[in-house]
Amino acid sequence: MNEVLRLDAVTFRRSGSLILDQIDLVVHPGQHWALLGPNGAGKSTLLGFCGARTHPSSGVVEVLGRRLGRVDLQELRREIGHVDPRHPVRSPLTVVEVVLTGLTGSIEPPLRWEPSAEELARAHALIRRVGLAARSDAVWPVLSQGERGRALIARALIAEPKLLLLDEPTTGLDVAAREQLLETIAELAAADGALASVLVTHHLEELPETTTHVLLLAAGRAVASGPIEEALTTEAVTRTFAHPIEVARSGLRWSARTPRAASRR
Repeated sequence: MNEVLRLDAVTFRRSGSLILDQIDLVVHPGQHWALLGPNGAGKSTLLGFCGARTHPSSGVVEVLGRRLGRVDLQELRREIGHVDPRHPVRSPLTVVEVVLTGLTGSIEPPLRWEPSAEELARAHALIRRVGLAARSDAVWPVLSQGERGRALIARALIAEPKLLLLDEPTTGLDVAAREQLLETIAELAAADGALASVLVTHHLEELPETTTHVLLLAAGRAVASGPIEEALTTEAVTRTFAHPIEVARSGLRWSARTPRAASRR
């Protein structure tokens, strides 16, 4: 598959308001995109198209070679890994049980459903991979936010998706937990050269080291898009957030700050 994801001239309106306007995006295997912009820019709406959860008002969306509007969405969603820190687990499920729900695409384990020995082994292997082997039997309510984030990554990967979507995965994490989660994401990307991902964030500091491309959004429109070294510039980020912001890079990590002269105004 040459393209994992394609959006052509995608526009979306809700209750008469324009949310996204003529957005183009093409994601190839092995690419790791970030959607970056302020609140209300349209990032989560755009991620909904990537996850086959939302149809555009106009334009074309193709996910894993299949066009929205011509495909069984439930079937397609099973092939997409989705990490949302607001995942609404209500029951005291163990880490293993939560990870296994990635196979059924459900919040709770379905009645009378039992994983195969191979599926159970795969769940435990992924739990070890994200660093939660010692917590595999811990129940959801007692997990830290960082542990929940890593468990949700394992859940998203258990169905062996070609596309991984991460919706603000570091929400609510302290600095140490954030760094642990970003390290886990980077390790997964490095281990699977064919996996493609799209991550939503507001903050440059939350971009994993393996991020290859970025789409900057402001008020539903693309400000810049392309390889991260070309698109993530001081000028583009300043335009995106409508505020003077200086972009810096240290190794493979990014940061942003208001220039000293601008902060004195």
